[in-house]
Parts: sequence; C-alpha cells; structure tokens
Amino acid sequence: MKIGLISDTHGWIHPRLFNHFEGVDEIWHAGDIGNIETADTLAAFRPLKAVYGNIDDYAVRKVYKEHLIFNVEEIKVWLTHIGGSPGHYNKRVKPGIFNNPPDLFICGHSHIALVMNDRKLGILVINPGSAGYNGFHKYMTAIRLQIDGKVIHDLELIELGERGKVIL
Repeated sequence: MKIGLISDTHGWIHPRLFNHFEGVDEIWHAGDIGNIETADTLAAFRPLKAVYGNIDDYAVRKVYKEHLIFNVEEIKVWLTHIGGSPGHYNKRVKPGIFNNPPDLFICGHSHIALVMNDRKLGILVINPGSAGYNGFHKYMTAIRLQIDGKVIHDLELIELGERGKVIL
C-alpha cells in the first residue's frame, strides 16, 4: 500500500501536493487540518485517514478523532497530532507508547519533518513536517512511503517549496 503523509495544512493545500500523491492509495493527515473543506478536498482525491489537531474547530473534531490506531498490512499504526519524538514523547501518548507500542507512530504539530527509529521500543516515528503555508517552518514538506506486509520502504521526503514562495 502506498501512503501519502501530511500534517499541519492549516486550511491550505499546496497545489503540487496532488501531483506528488497521484499514485498513493491513501492520504494520512496528522492533524491541524485547518477546516473541514480541506479534509473534504483531500478525501475527494484519495481515501483519507486523519486526526484533529490543536487548531482544528468543532466541525473537524466532529468527524475526526484525536488518536487513530489501525492496522495496514501487518503494521500497527498510531496517528495523532501532538506526539513528540523518541525520548521526548508527549505525556498524553507516553503510557500507550510504552505499554502497547505501535510499529509506526505518526504525529505532526512541530512543523519539522522527522523520520527516526526508536530502537528502545522498536518503533518507526515519522512527522511529515508541515505541508501548509502558515507557521514558522522554512520549507513545506510531506512524506510518501510504501507498506508491504511488515516492511515499510521507499520512504521519500517531499519538499514542496519554501514557505512564502509558492511556485506552481
């Protein structure tokens, strides 16, 4: 299964994101969607799994949960917005991470792209950075990856461009 990962769109979708996600089977959004229209646009393009983030309003929170735990192929995935990173997990996810760790932990919030193995827990932690225009990040980013059985491969960091300089 081919997956497109994004976070922190804040109500804006980079026009080139659709080209980058043309071949994906699903889009997973790690929160701060921005508005329900953004989620609907993504869901009309490809099947969408998403969670709400700290800036999302009632309309988004009514449709999407704070945490989404599911299986894809033979991989247990945990998708949330505020999650942290190895050694610095957020207190709201820490008990679950240590007591029932997923294989793949995906979060957003920091606007900083991160792909890191938590060797202690055997977890791959991914933050796709921010695909949106708003925030303090310098570059807009997304991630593409593939899951086959228990293997995650062909992971690509996609740089959509410098925030403030949108080139179509």
